[in-house]
Amino acid sequence: MPRRSAAVYRRRRLVVIGGLVLAVAAIGIGSWLLIARPWAAADTASPAPATPSMSPSPSPSADPSAGGESPAPEPSAAQTPAIVACEAGDIEVTAVTDSDTYAAGVLPKLSISLTNKGAKDCTIDVGSTTQVFTISSGADVWWRSTDCQENPSSMIATLTAGTTVTSKDPVTWDRTRSSVETCAQENRQRAPGGGASYHVEVSIGGFTSPSSAQILLY
Repeated sequence: MPRRSAAVYRRRRLVVIGGLVLAVAAIGIGSWLLIARPWAAADTASPAPATPSMSPSPSPSADPSAGGESPAPEPSAAQTPAIVACEAGDIEVTAVTDSDTYAAGVLPKLSISLTNKGAKDCTIDVGSTTQVFTISSGADVWWRSTDCQENPSSMIATLTAGTTVTSKDPVTWDRTRSSVETCAQENRQRAPGGGASYHVEVSIGGFTSPSSAQILLY
């Protein structure tokens, strides 16, 4: 059997020694890991703070001082008092004629003047249903506008406090004696002229003129 050279033995010894060194090193490192436990620091480290959840911020409310004007509230029924019917103490009714004297054949035209003397507006029915003109001579009633009235109507109007209004369409007296029985007659009795005096009274909406208007017929 051939004899191995010294170099071969040296290489073998180096391999054995290197293996022993590696084994010792492995044993040392393993012992250190068991004793020192470097991973324990990572396990016991404080957890990272949780990110707070973000709730949506409320939308900023409109600033009334930023230039925008809030709409004015509409008045309620409680804030707006209802207009009530006119009362006798607040209303003044006056009979109005287009002249004081009338020549023969001229027909008097009659109107109504209404004054609200009260401090508040009020309502009144000014329709022809509530209008009555009465013409008399002494105690003798010659003519009444409702005797032969056709198609009377009702109309509620508001009288402003402190104002006076006059009817637009006058009523004409044909200078005859009226009666509900003689409306269709063509030759009704005519009122005497020659300077005869007649008095005109009027009522409307339940209110009567306190005095009459005098006219003279010729």
